[in-house]
Formats: sequence, structure tokens, C-alpha cells
Amino acid sequence: MSGLWTPRRGGLIALASVIAVLPLFLQNAFHYDVAILIGLNAIVCVGLNLLIGYAGQISLGHAGFFALGAYASAILTGEHDWPPLAALLGGALGVGLLSFVIARPILKLKGHYLAMGTLGMGIIISIVLNQEVELTGGPDGMPVPSFVLFGWKPAGELTWYALVGGLLLATVWLALNLIDSPVGRALRAVHGSETAAEVMGIDTTRYKVQVFVVSAVLASLSGSLFAHYAGFISPAEGEFFRSIELVTMVVLGGMASTFGAVVGAAILTLVPQLLAAFHDYEMLLFGAVLMGMMIFLRKGLVPSLAQLLRERRK
Repeated sequence: MSGLWTPRRGGLIALASVIAVLPLFLQNAFHYDVAILIGLNAIVCVGLNLLIGYAGQISLGHAGFFALGAYASAILTGEHDWPPLAALLGGALGVGLLSFVIARPILKLKGHYLAMGTLGMGIIISIVLNQEVELTGGPDGMPVPSFVLFGWKPAGELTWYALVGGLLLATVWLALNLIDSPVGRALRAVHGSETAAEVMGIDTTRYKVQVFVVSAVLASLSGSLFAHYAGFISPAEGEFFRSIELVTMVVLGGMASTFGAVVGAAILTLVPQLLAAFHDYEMLLFGAVLMGMMIFLRKGLVPSLAQLLRERRK
């Protein structure tokens, strides 16, 4: 029995339990709204963690993929009468192709050059979304039709919560299996040393491109669901500070920790809501919380707590 129980399997069961039990404590529509946003952010962060935490490739433009997925669903359903599911998949396919095309040249860069390259990519996407007024509505944004799946329309916060929670579980399950596969081992080798990985016969470029595309597609899927849930989308979702927020979620929760990415997304989505009552001191307190956590939990929240528990057991 103990052989069947692994930390990852236990973590997946714990996450499923939290998602199932949480509605008992959500008292109104606002609480559900925050929970749904946590789930959508967590989906992006799980994919981004594969890229940053496991492959060691920084990206400061992933909010652009989130926004592209959202606008793809908005345009295809609103302007061309596509079924929402087809628009969601079409947007994911388009983002996947785009990320595949730009991945090879941009992932040849390393360190701060890679950070600047992905930053430039995100800025270009943001500029296009703001300037193409006839297509995207420009800075004013555009409305998004309701999500309909084979005649079924998610109605109410609880239904959307279940839909996003199910997709989050599937995303975490996919990430855990990818990490345990030969692809995951290759990504960790790339993170450790690209030169050593290449000497061992690993095609580092191919694996970096693959994980970049996977993370971009997950961001696109989350963006599409967000657009249908909110009923409106604007270029603000693809701005630079949104990308920084996503990276901060990954780092705070713990890089190379799938569950850490979920926890980081939950904290950075929830804490600003809790600090809203402090008005002028909100950002000051928010910054102090982040600084304190990174000073005392340098590896991120989940890995640091896991290490502390192991030391206490010893």
C-alpha cells in the first residue's frame, strides 16, 4: 500500500479534495469569482512552471499567449459564429503554431537575453491588440459571447467553478505525467546544463521548443475560458505587468514544483483581495508579504515547507 502512495499522487488527491470541498465555504458570487480566477491563473502557472522551473527557460511574455487565446475565442465566436469549443481549440492551435515558430529563434538566447527576447514578444502582442481596433476593439476591448458546449451553457458560478476546477486537475495530472516521462528527465537535464545534456545525446532545442509550446497552449486555453467567463476582454490581460505577475506566482510557490505553481497562483490572486480594505497601503503590504516570503522561504513556499517537514521527521 505504501508503494502505491507517492507524494505526487497524494498531492493530486489533496488538490481534488480541496476543489471538491471548497464550495462549502464559498458564501457568495464574489468568493466564487476569486476561486475561478485562482483556477485560471493556476492553469497558466502550471504550464509556465514546466518552462521556467523544469526547463530553466524564463518567459516574460506569457500573458500575451493568454490574451491571444482570449481574443481568438472572442473574435471567432462573435464575428464568425464559430462554436465556442471550436474557437477555443482553434485559438489553442493558432497559439501553438505561433509559439512553435518563434520558439526556435528565441530559445537560442540565454539568461537575460532570453528574458529580453520574450519581453519583446509580449510587448509586440500587446501593441497589436491595442492598435488593431477594427479586429480587437483596441484599448476599449470587446464583448465575448457565452460559452456553449453541445447545447449546454454553463450557468452560475458553481458550474463555472466545476468546469475550471476540472480543467485545473487535468492540467496538473498532465504536468505530473510529463515530468515523470523521458521528456521531463530531458528537461531537468537541460536545466542542469545544456552542454552536458547535448553531450549525452539530448536534442536540447527540440525539448525546449516542445515545453514552450505546451506552456503557451495551456495559457491560451485558460485565456479562452476567462474570456467566456468574464464576457469581456481587453488588451490589459496581455500587458507586461500581467506576465510579471504570472512569473512571480511560479517563483513564490516554488519553481520545479507543480503544486507550488498552484499555491503561488492562489496566494497572489487572493492576497490583493484581502488587502483591498487597506486602500493606500495595499501595495506596500503586498510587497512586504512577498519580500518576507522570499527572504525566509528562498526555494518557494511549497519546496521550503516540504524540506522543513523532512528535516523535522529526521
